[in-house]
Amino acid sequence: MASGILGSTDLSANSDTSVYTVPSSTYSVVTVSVCNRHATNTANIRLAIGTSGTPGAADYIEYDVAVGPNGVLERTGIVAQAARQVIVRSSQASVTAVVMGIETAVPA
Repeated sequence: MASGILGSTDLSANSDTSVYTVPSSTYSVVTVSVCNRHATNTANIRLAIGTSGTPGAADYIEYDVAVGPNGVLERTGIVAQAARQVIVRSSQASVTAVVMGIETAVPA
């Protein structure tokens, strides 16, 4: 099972991006870090744990959270079952999303 950085991406503006998908027969405990690399603009961040790349209203755990210039939003201790996706959206470019954690096999 994998551990460490499980997924990372440079986000495009106004686009839902699946950064990580939990493999089958496992669950994952993850931290999601979203870094606004822009020096002057605030980014509004959405973070969801969903079953597809297009999150439903009930999938969001953060919604339009303002992350200031050179700021970071971090959520820890997220437990997700197999096939769940970590989906991040930013209102602007120059934002990085990183998913770190551990994958654990589900006992048979």
